[in-house]
Amino acid sequence: MPNLTIGKLAKRTKVTIETIRHYQRIGLLTEPAKPDGGYRVYSTDAIARIRFIKRAQQAGFTLKEIATLLSLDGAHCADIRQLAEQKCQQIDEQIMDLAALRQVLGTLVNDCQQTASSARCAILDAFSDDASTKP
Repeated sequence: MPNLTIGKLAKRTKVTIETIRHYQRIGLLTEPAKPDGGYRVYSTDAIARIRFIKRAQQAGFTLKEIATLLSLDGAHCADIRQLAEQKCQQIDEQIMDLAALRQVLGTLVNDCQQTASSARCAILDAFSDDASTKP
């Protein structure tokens, strides 16, 4: 694909130009050389690379973890599987944390419903510094 400028690359991959520049700064994407008096031209490989990055992010990987995945380049399937297993464990821990948060918030909402006629909000009281000193 000729003349794939940064703007066209951004449009094709549905990311912003700043995202592309960020990926370049952190080493996830190579910045092509700028010809004299012209624009940098990206290869179609850049499209595939950005799409890989975005799909890995959707799977929960951080940019640092994605850099590791890219550095392994498919040659170390066991290493990649280990990273994916670790990510699954992190997600499971996040789910448990979110479930606990949901339960706490649900309790606060219930308390608020029970004291709806009160002049004070039970939720705001629970978040206040002096909430632990109240009966």
